[in-house]
Amino acid sequence: MTTVLITGASAGLGAAFARGFAAKGCGLVLVARDKDRLDAVAVRLGREYGVPAEVLPADLLTDGGLTAVAERLADRTAPVDILVNNAGFGLPAPFPYSPVEDEERMLDLLVRVPLRLTHAVAPGLRERRRGAVLNVSSVAGLLPTGTYGAAKAWVTAFSESLRVDMEPFGVRVLAVVPGFTRTEFQARAGMDVSALRDAVWLEPDAVVAKALKDLARRRPVSITGRRYQAYALAARHLPRGFVARRMARTRRPPADAAH
Repeated sequence: MTTVLITGASAGLGAAFARGFAAKGCGLVLVARDKDRLDAVAVRLGREYGVPAEVLPADLLTDGGLTAVAERLADRTAPVDILVNNAGFGLPAPFPYSPVEDEERMLDLLVRVPLRLTHAVAPGLRERRRGAVLNVSSVAGLLPTGTYGAAKAWVTAFSESLRVDMEPFGVRVLAVVPGFTRTEFQARAGMDVSALRDAVWLEPDAVVAKALKDLARRRPVSITGRRYQAYALAARHLPRGFVARRMARTRRPPADAAH
């Protein structure tokens, strides 16, 4: 049985990935901070799909939590075949107005954590000459959209580079690049998205379904929806100076920022 480890698995895209892989008969290792929520997800998946779901509560921003998950990924006696680096969060204010401690925590979770976990699982995947790594990036990484977008740009570039390194061993690597998706992400970040039209929103299960199809097709990047595919095409070809000026108009300091 294929075993999949998913970070941030208690809700949102992580829970949707758990459902998607469970529907394919995969065993699961579910990672998040909240043990109660993880237990609930594991019970539902076991009942609905009849697959084993191991719960691994861990705070990936602590040395102990990150080490525990890395050791699970490196365990040759119970190998993990697919890693989904999904855990993440955003911040409500632009970089100059965010506490630097919050910026560092976000950078750690979006960059350092997937780097460390991928490094832990890679040797086993190479030895077995199969498996996959899925890194959840964002369309925010295609344009200058603050430090969250900068970190997600790294995730996409890292995935594409890793794909080159792992392809000779039969290991697939996919950057999943969703747009606005109906999860807890925006509420947890304190973002006001009330002005966004319904048409821009994606459903988590649709993002996962597209990602799993693209993984099977060995594609390097998965973008759900024609709107976001067109956005990616435009971002790739528009002059960067023009894009930067347009993006600058959309970012304003928070109302309580010091002047």
